[in-house]
Amino acid sequence: MIALLSALLLQAAAPAAAASPPPAVPLAAPARTLRRYSSTARQGVAVGPADLYAVSNWELVRYDKQTGEKRAEWAGDPARFPHINSCAVIDNELVCASSNFPGVPQVSTVEIFDPMTLAHRRSIALGLGTGSITWVDRKDGFWWAMFANYDGKGGEPPRDHRHTTLVKFDDQWRRLEAWAIPPTILARIAPMSISGGGWGPDGRLYLSGHDLPELYAVRLPAGGGVLDHLQTIPMEAEGQAIDWDESAPGTLYGITRRTREILAMQVK
Repeated sequence: MIALLSALLLQAAAPAAAASPPPAVPLAAPARTLRRYSSTARQGVAVGPADLYAVSNWELVRYDKQTGEKRAEWAGDPARFPHINSCAVIDNELVCASSNFPGVPQVSTVEIFDPMTLAHRRSIALGLGTGSITWVDRKDGFWWAMFANYDGKGGEPPRDHRHTTLVKFDDQWRRLEAWAIPPTILARIAPMSISGGGWGPDGRLYLSGHDLPELYAVRLPAGGGVLDHLQTIPMEAEGQAIDWDESAPGTLYGITRRTREILAMQVK
């Protein structure tokens, strides 16, 4: 009896077993910077067959991909478009993720522009309650969007960066499914969130954070609600919005905020 009590006391006094560390994620070969373009980009870049688009909150600028010359620009009302974070050329439209960041409550919209003139065509209001939308893409007949959450500025307690969410929508923008970000990425982006993303030519989803010069390759899980983190890829772009060049598979565009340059990068 005494021995049993001693064992129980020792068990109660022992510290709780440490949680198992997440599995190591392979580090891939660094992305190679192929070309630099002078630009006004602050938030990110989009790419079309012949054009590049610098994204800067309430301003968009279209550049010729070959020459780097400015072709068109648009400036919106900052009260209505305080934070256009990213864009992508989808079905001959420039589709942009926009929010009221750093305002709260967090409000998200998808803004549609003419890809040549940059004239604003329409808005899709996604409302409140999930986070601040940072990117949107199209794959397999569905819309995909990332909703960022933050620990501080722009955050909406009790949610924090761990509540960053990938959401799958149908054509009527009805929410179908959603996935969480894996701990191995959350640890890298804290206290900020995911700023850029898009489906790559290999069928994997690629994500970028807010500050670190690295790219995260993920996939939808075979089970459960957390994305699988496959690789981390060093790159020159310090996070922010990214976009794959569908006319040149394997070429990813990003920005560097230090010089506001647009970077064309090769990802193997």
